Amino acid sequence: MTETAPRSPAPAEPPEREPERGAGAGTEHGPLRQAVAQRIRILQHDYRNDVSHAVQALARLRRGIGRQATETPELWGLVGMEQFYAARTVQGRGRVDEAEALRAERAAHVAVTLWALHQQSNRTKRMHVEDGASLGTAVRRLMSGTDSDEPIRKRLVRAGTATTFEVLAQRLRELVVLLRAAEIPLDYGLLAEHLDRWQRPGGPTLVRQAWGRGFHAHQGAAGPGAQQDDAPGGPVETGVDPNDTKDET
Repeated sequence: MTETAPRSPAPAEPPEREPERGAGAGTEHGPLRQAVAQRIRILQHDYRNDVSHAVQALARLRRGIGRQATETPELWGLVGMEQFYAARTVQGRGRVDEAEALRAERAAHVAVTLWALHQQSNRTKRMHVEDGASLGTAVRRLMSGTDSDEPIRKRLVRAGTATTFEVLAQRLRELVVLLRAAEIPLDYGLLAEHLDRWQRPGGPTLVRQAWGRGFHAHQGAAGPGAQQDDAPGGPVETGVDPNDTKDET
């Protein structure tokens, strides 16, 4: 087994952002990343404060895991598509064509429902952190530098080599269950952006490279807020039941 950096302890959380703030600063991030971050931020704030509508919303979102975005009208208004169209308008972008809309819907659906699984039953820590860890970085933080790391690494490899969007979503779900158990957060706006990119020509390769860069570049001293893989990099060469989605609010 090749050497890996020891898993660093989770740093103290910074104060949570106010839910009314818009995600990002102007056009700092693309509209989908901005929209998903904004939608999750509001839900996360209210869920952690045990507001009933947010508790119910997360339960509904978890029931949408593994289903197609087009098959879940009960999730309309919960995954950030209104914010996506609003952000496009603010950023002066043109009309959304059917292909772009479908990519965004699928990406937002998977990202927000997986966040709901990740945040499940956790009122003390945020499992979505804006400008935080990408998938590759978060998975590396799961690893302790022992032979037990190999199954974790293989799960990331399996996600990176998924051949369909549905298979990718399922393999991401397995990783999120592991991250939930370890209370390691993700930047779900960035994940949504990667999922959108994955659906474009050449996208799977670019996303795999981005996750590989985050995996390899992570240093033990870097906290979950240190983003390291927004740009493509080298590909990944490379306990908990990964299918556990038991609904505990």
